[in-house]
Amino acid sequence: MEANLETSAQRGLLSLHPLAPVGRTWRRLRRRPPVMQIRTALIVVAVVVALVAWILLAPSGAPGGSNPAGAAVVKESTVKAAAFKSTPVSQASTSTRGVTATQINVVFPVVDINSLVGRLGFAEDKEYGQQINAIHLYVNQINQGGGIYGRKINPIIVQFDPTNDAEQTALCRQWTQGSPAVFAVIDGIGTWQGDNQLCVTEQGHTPLISAWSTVTDWTELGSPYLWWTGPDDVPVLDALVKWGLSSGRLAHTKTVGVAVSDQAADQAALNYYLMPLLKKDGIKPIVETIAGNINDTASANSDAQLAVERFKSAGVQSVIPLLPEPALFAYIGQETSQQYYPQLLLSDYQSSIESALGLIPAPYEAALNGQEGVTTETLGGFDDNRPESKGGYDAGVRSCYNTWHAKYPKNIPGATSHFIEEQGPIEGWCGAIRLFAQAAKAAGKDLNRRTFVEAMAKVSDFPGTLSPTWTFGSNKAYGPTEYQVVKIHNNVPPSSQCLLKTNGKPQGTCWVVEQTWKPLPAS
Repeated sequence: MEANLETSAQRGLLSLHPLAPVGRTWRRLRRRPPVMQIRTALIVVAVVVALVAWILLAPSGAPGGSNPAGAAVVKESTVKAAAFKSTPVSQASTSTRGVTATQINVVFPVVDINSLVGRLGFAEDKEYGQQINAIHLYVNQINQGGGIYGRKINPIIVQFDPTNDAEQTALCRQWTQGSPAVFAVIDGIGTWQGDNQLCVTEQGHTPLISAWSTVTDWTELGSPYLWWTGPDDVPVLDALVKWGLSSGRLAHTKTVGVAVSDQAADQAALNYYLMPLLKKDGIKPIVETIAGNINDTASANSDAQLAVERFKSAGVQSVIPLLPEPALFAYIGQETSQQYYPQLLLSDYQSSIESALGLIPAPYEAALNGQEGVTTETLGGFDDNRPESKGGYDAGVRSCYNTWHAKYPKNIPGATSHFIEEQGPIEGWCGAIRLFAQAAKAAGKDLNRRTFVEAMAKVSDFPGTLSPTWTFGSNKAYGPTEYQVVKIHNNVPPSSQCLLKTNGKPQGTCWVVEQTWKPLPAS
């Protein structure tokens, strides 16, 4: 039966986060000199101001701003979520499309380095130019080891422009309906996002492993074919509130604010997940809404100014941001302009804990230095041979590095070290490819969509890459199982808080681990 690729009403509930690929480059800024951080900050400003094409096709939310009471004004039908039910893995299709007696056709979508995003985002990171090499390396390692019960993975590497929605829809249609037949899609670094995930999974009934994630509703819509190596944002918010309460940042006796974008996904996260968590502990936050669409930066700046003015006037002591990068930058900029610095509760939600490090020491040190947050990622380490207990690679990344270094012992052109990045694209592809192979082998010789997703649901304690371990389940479509608390730190003058570099010199900025790993709450 031909898959229906029309956009469903349900898909309109949540919005694409189109700046996530660019945002991920911030994670690696901690190893760069301040001049590079400033340069990248200027690039992001340029993106916010000028690159309207980047988001022209993304869903837009309601106009920014707050009502007089400070609450979000968004139609309920736009954000009504949390009512979807997962399709059990036992009801998955038994189709063997894309599987032959000798090979398994798997698509690997890679952002075109010559596209707008590639030039202005990915070009800042030398590893992004090595993605195709990484895919071939880790696929070949599996194939040379016997493949999947004798079948070789046939890597179909497709370069695409993430600003071209029509192109992505056409590619999805080709993969799920056209030729060559495709069994699965692997997105190692999270560039196949939003509605495009649902096109492959909900409509195309094709397994997808991706690093891009949002709230639970998305995997429920895409079930049982959509699996994330990144965290579901619902348990991330749960962990954030628990940590906020235990650290004294949240309490019914404190004045708490929430800065949320007008985008539908963020409104759903606020109304159907965060607010109930806060209400349970007697916290009634002041909510301010900020325009989240990059082609409306004037509204974002105006909304952010009003939000900070109202928070400041109300004596808000702690703020939870539920903001995509453009809105977050506008908000932090207004905190700086108004010299108002409440405690921020940062997290993996919209990558705020990652993005923040790239904004110090310039231009927002006063607002961000010393702020803390929760993350499922291995932030706070360094890329070299030191043991994991001293901030080195975890087991999954070290194995990926060993394979890479054996094939490519020299530095990547333009890189200062032969070590791969702990949160970089090489390890991202490595982890996702190995995860796919693990599930495909566990599915047995009779590989089809149902046996594959049933095997995915049984993957446990798999050596993760961005996160220490990945465990999935019949009702758990995301891998991370733990979170830690880290602090944003400007290491000038140098201190012992940041790990020393391989050459013994101090880092300029870093994430400092404040609380080590704890179990991530269930979604």
